[in-house]
Amino acid sequence: EPNRKIAYVKGDEFTIQLVKSIKDGTAEDFRTKYRNVDLFLVDDIQFIAGKQQTQNEFFHTFNNIYEAGHQIVITSDRPPLEMSLLDDRLRTRFEWGLLVDVQPPDFETRMAIISRKADSLGLKIPEDVAAFIAGKLKDNVRQLEGVVKRLEAHANLTGAPITILLAENAIQDLSLIHISEPTRLRR
Repeated sequence: EPNRKIAYVKGDEFTIQLVKSIKDGTAEDFRTKYRNVDLFLVDDIQFIAGKQQTQNEFFHTFNNIYEAGHQIVITSDRPPLEMSLLDDRLRTRFEWGLLVDVQPPDFETRMAIISRKADSLGLKIPEDVAAFIAGKLKDNVRQLEGVVKRLEAHANLTGAPITILLAENAIQDLSLIHISEPTRLRR
């Protein structure tokens, strides 16, 4: 439905944008941006916990969207009950909805993810190589897809066959990249 208005924001970015809008005198534009949507997607909502002004603004934004009969989807790294710095009025609203605990994919699902990504890239990955990757990377779908992309790049650049050794190198490259990236601190 191309006419639907959708807003997506990360919890910490919501705070940053709110502070900037107050500083710049554009708070009303901020409210309009988030309150007049058909679907509001918020990732990592736990980052607004403990920030009173942000929580107050989010409370009113949530109510406005909810009362308009529109949809709100929120993600966090823990259930609302475990967010000790979250206002009770927000916690109860978050608990109104459907709570889903998303766990890492099982082996078969990881194999399917690898296969689907390879197919989308026009890449043929031998089953033993896919099983090796699925056995090594268990928690993160993005890492699975990243390794498949690395295998595809290597295959395109060198023309060499895709082997377990090549997959092992791609996984090692991934862990080197992960180590060098800054980590997000939890509050």
